[in-house]
Amino acid sequence: MTDAEHCAAVARQNTRTFSLAAGFLPRDKRRGAFAFYAFCRTADDIVDRGNPANVDAALKAIRAELDAALAGEPRGPVFRELAWAAGHFAVPAAPLFELLDGVSLDRTPARYESWNDLRAYCTRVASSVGEMCTHVFGVEDAACLPRAVGHGRTLGVAMQLTNILRDVGEDARRGHCYLPLVDLADFGFAPEDVLTNANLARSSRWRALMRFEIERARALYDNAEPGLTLLARDARQCATACARGYAAILGAIERQAYDTIRTRAVVPRWRKATLLLRAWRFRTA
Repeated sequence: MTDAEHCAAVARQNTRTFSLAAGFLPRDKRRGAFAFYAFCRTADDIVDRGNPANVDAALKAIRAELDAALAGEPRGPVFRELAWAAGHFAVPAAPLFELLDGVSLDRTPARYESWNDLRAYCTRVASSVGEMCTHVFGVEDAACLPRAVGHGRTLGVAMQLTNILRDVGEDARRGHCYLPLVDLADFGFAPEDVLTNANLARSSRWRALMRFEIERARALYDNAEPGLTLLARDARQCATACARGYAAILGAIERQAYDTIRTRAVVPRWRKATLLLRAWRFRTA
């Protein structure tokens, strides 16, 4: 198995939607997208699936591996592909290290006082990914790259907030409550309610809170939307499929009466197929 095949396998084992959307990309961009996905997945798994006693050491090790890769001495299939992709697509080092800084925040149970605090976390773990992807996707006009990166970073926040709303119950079972404390208090809740009360979603106040957060997420998607038309034409379909596929999760949350404490919201396969078809038709502004 080549390094590129290894990274593609990591993506296909962990995310069906992104893997299918990446099929819209030309070969080199698809290879780059899978390389960055494999790097992000490797970093995320250190906290989510690794031995808690070794997390700090593992994070230090992956930072050293990233330093070595960017210095031209990559080790292992993921970092060899990462080094190739970073050079081929001129991806700056900053968002790569920004991602590692964000992942490290999940070592301990999360508490975010306000939306601004939570957004800062989302920026580290997801805007960083949006910036990487924008460089891989490319733009039609080089002068538009800063604007495209800005929209890509906003899309990252939208997608991370969507993750948080989808995974409330899963995160709670790991001791995490990412919802802003101010928002919880405004609707009559404390973090302990989210962490301990599996029946919380039956409350009308909970549904009102989730509607509020979904509205915030949709506004972020709307703000990111103009960035899609700034991208290179051969990448717009993939970016559109990813953006709209993730936004569809919000509708899935609504359809299950906002209960993401006991059940993870899932977009039906027929809906994903429809979104992919629509993305396939999206070629020009």
